[in-house]
Amino acid sequence: NGCQEDSMLIWPSMQNSAAQHPLGLRASSLEELFSKLAPQRAHKGPLWFGISGSWRKTSQEVEDAVRTTVHRILERGDGIVSGGALSVDFFATDEALNLDPDATHIKIFLPVTLERYAAHYRKRASEGVVTLEQAEALIAQLEEIKRRNPSAVIENTANTIVDPTTYFARNTEVVNASDALIAFHVNESEGAQDTINKALVQKKPVFINTYTIV
Repeated sequence: NGCQEDSMLIWPSMQNSAAQHPLGLRASSLEELFSKLAPQRAHKGPLWFGISGSWRKTSQEVEDAVRTTVHRILERGDGIVSGGALSVDFFATDEALNLDPDATHIKIFLPVTLERYAAHYRKRASEGVVTLEQAEALIAQLEEIKRRNPSAVIENTANTIVDPTTYFARNTEVVNASDALIAFHVNESEGAQDTINKALVQKKPVFINTYTIV
């Protein structure tokens, strides 16, 4: 797959053009993002970084970028928050679990209970939307994290179905639990954009890696 990347930091006043922001609010690297969050970290302690991304299409470049980012977050003593989906979420969680076997620096918000979520993915596999291998790998990952640290997997017991409404509500929970958001936005996916927009509304910095995969 061809893949092109562009990275930028967008801050809450997204409605205005980037040129209207005071100097210094944009970052060209993850390290610069960390630097901008340093005052908050000095006051609060370890931070939680939301990880958002597209699941439909990915590439080795995207996976490598996600894993490198998560490695840098955890080696600082910070944690990640994700939505428990395929591709970006899966890569991020796998990398975090390798570095944090007790899963104390991982939070995963699901749109329904894990049991219902597993059933949903197996149904999607039967429909050919995802492969059975993908579905079972994701289910196994989530079950293993819950086994290691039950509090790391936050299940929504109120919802009974998985649909765009409950997925987008899940995005809100990811943002609520995060101090900043790092997005891996592939082909302008709607779900990742929803999460980005919500982070901006909450006045949380968002570092975006943008990819086009054909």
